[in-house]
Amino acid sequence: MSNILFVQWTITPRTAPQPWLNCSRCGGPRCYRSSGKVRVNANGRRIDAWLIYRCTDCDSSWNRPVVERREVSAIGPEFLASLQANEPELVRRLAFDAAALKRWTDHVQEFNDVRVDKRVLSERPRRVLSLEIECRVPRQIGLRADRLLASELQLSRSLLQRLEKATQVRTVSPGLNLRRSLRDGMRLIIDVASLPAGSIDLAAGTSCP
Repeated sequence: MSNILFVQWTITPRTAPQPWLNCSRCGGPRCYRSSGKVRVNANGRRIDAWLIYRCTDCDSSWNRPVVERREVSAIGPEFLASLQANEPELVRRLAFDAAALKRWTDHVQEFNDVRVDKRVLSERPRRVLSLEIECRVPRQIGLRADRLLASELQLSRSLLQRLEKATQVRTVSPGLNLRRSLRDGMRLIIDVASLPAGSIDLAAGTSCP
């Protein structure tokens, strides 16, 4: 039997990215957050749609373009119906699209608060020598791999740096490092002998609260 414990972590962000924009009411740059509402406007045979954001200080609004002057025939009926109904999953997907936000501002604040669902993919070896963590990232996030490991395995950042330098914590693909943002499918390999007691249970999601 292999001495590797294979686990899968599904990492889901809790807080949507927030753009910093110039607020005319506040008189300077302010952070805006998604209101969770979509506005749709039909002008003849063309459609415009915006995701509405609110200033976190004064509540003034900013409309982030989602659809601009598109022919009705060019928009799928299901997508249009979801926009008009403020369908929650669509609104959430739009709100978490940091790349789209960066078209409108250079400063987009991203957050590290995530939910991590852990699943063991293999039978647990009697003696675990190595952990292999497969990261599933359904939505793009800016969280770095080292910060995720530090949080979930209760490790200090300085310890992680030493382990990475000694190649006791590494990514599968050569050239990647723990300071890279998480990507869907990223795999992390950790030598268990280098970890404090209890880390295996934390990685597998079987530790007692």
